[in-house]
Amino acid sequence: MKKLPLLGDEAIAQAAIDAGITAIYAYPGTPSTEITEYVSRSKQAKEKGIKSHWTSNEKTSVEAAIGVSYAGKRAMACMKHVGLNVAADPFMNSAITGANGGLIIVSADDPSMHSSQNEQDSRYYGKFALIPTLEPHDQQEAYDMVHYGFDLSEKYGTPVLMRITTRLAHSRAGVTLNVPKKENELKLPADLRQFVLLPSIARKRYEMLLNKQEAFEKESTESGFNKLIDGVDKKLGVIVSGIAYNYIMENFQHKNFPYPMLRITQYPLPTAMIKQLVESVDEVLVIEEGYPLIEEQLKGIMGIGKPVHGRLDGSLPRKGELNPNIVGKVFGIESSYRDVNYDFLVNRPPQLCNGCPHIDSYEALNEALADYTTGRVMSDIGCYTLGAYPPFNSINSCVDMGASITMAKGAADAGLVPAVSVIGDSTFMHSGITGLVDCVAYNTPVTILIVDNEITAMTGGQASMALGRLESVILGTGVHPEHMHVIDPRRKNHEKNVEIFKKELAYDGVSVIIARRECIVALDEIRKEKQKLAKVN
Repeated sequence: MKKLPLLGDEAIAQAAIDAGITAIYAYPGTPSTEITEYVSRSKQAKEKGIKSHWTSNEKTSVEAAIGVSYAGKRAMACMKHVGLNVAADPFMNSAITGANGGLIIVSADDPSMHSSQNEQDSRYYGKFALIPTLEPHDQQEAYDMVHYGFDLSEKYGTPVLMRITTRLAHSRAGVTLNVPKKENELKLPADLRQFVLLPSIARKRYEMLLNKQEAFEKESTESGFNKLIDGVDKKLGVIVSGIAYNYIMENFQHKNFPYPMLRITQYPLPTAMIKQLVESVDEVLVIEEGYPLIEEQLKGIMGIGKPVHGRLDGSLPRKGELNPNIVGKVFGIESSYRDVNYDFLVNRPPQLCNGCPHIDSYEALNEALADYTTGRVMSDIGCYTLGAYPPFNSINSCVDMGASITMAKGAADAGLVPAVSVIGDSTFMHSGITGLVDCVAYNTPVTILIVDNEITAMTGGQASMALGRLESVILGTGVHPEHMHVIDPRRKNHEKNVEIFKKELAYDGVSVIIARRECIVALDEIRKEKQKLAKVN
């Protein structure tokens, strides 16, 4: 059988192709981006006619995937953990509607916040929604679990959540592939009201979901992904989840692990297996990447009556990702994977690329704001967030996708006038439009700067939904044409751009300034997208 060296993201993508998906939808977000990129580049996927689409946001990704499932075919939606917050509405309700064709939602968590605002744990969403959750410990298991997940989804008519973390997403290993499956035939639900969540129907669907819980736990116990391994030293029992299993094995690769161990990669928790482990040991140590989900349940609901150690009692750090060193110390092992001291290096924060159009945009904005008090610029998530650093020191917030516009509205409502929003073209289409509608509805005195580099630059140069349609969308929200400007952020236009900023900062209403110049790093990709757009039009 064919074997490929794949990133964790790529293993999931290849598995989706081989499992017979019809479509994959995503909004790019590290560390999940490479899943959809892999499918988009795959010759096999193209030959099979698989649709690989970037969407406006994570919510639309999940809703489109639900639509594919409604039609009886297999679909996957991919995002990072904070994107699952955006998709929470359709995600939670899909647990009630159930699935027709196989439906997997992949959420890539980012412990230690390498490129994120927080390090939340998506397993809580799976528990919250009462659906099966898969958490592979390596690339091969990620590949195998996608196949299993689609079968499980169709067997029980339920969506399935797959949770991975940064280290699995971006590390590479050999993966043995299965024989590819054909795409499902078009088949509508037997009950055409299954996806109609009127209260009378939703109540029945929710009862059906509750009635499946015992079967979901039985699957967790019997699927073979959760493994109970005996050990000779019964003083301690170890429960380990997902990628954290690898960190144990890296410390014990040259000797046998002495303690009984329950390796968990499938949820809901296999209660019978946990009880079997707990009854055979004196104390329990829980090692899990992310929040203490398993540990909390052992200490709380399960009430096992024996000491439980982990992130909550300080045996492991409460925050940040695990590694072989941290895990080794719990067992009294000084790991060979030693941390390197880089104190001799001078810390250099990330910076905008040389020639980045945002540089000229910030310089013009800063000059225009020089006559006002500081602290009035709300920003958003993208390359332009680097405007918070010297030499610009231009922005004062970065909370979540789209928050720049609505925070500026709130600040203006509180009396901070003028209030300014800085948002990217892709982020504006993701979740800035509704904030602009709010501003227009109340004619709030805000100046919105859309830094349009014509691509989704921060995550690697994916197509921007704003390309070729940004002005028409803005005017469609009700912004007055006299107060929408498109400027060219170049040094030669600096004085003219400053005057436009000053004029709109003084305007007692909603104004939008689009600073448009291509991302210097992604010129080739932008030209290709423009050529595609020209053919469509």
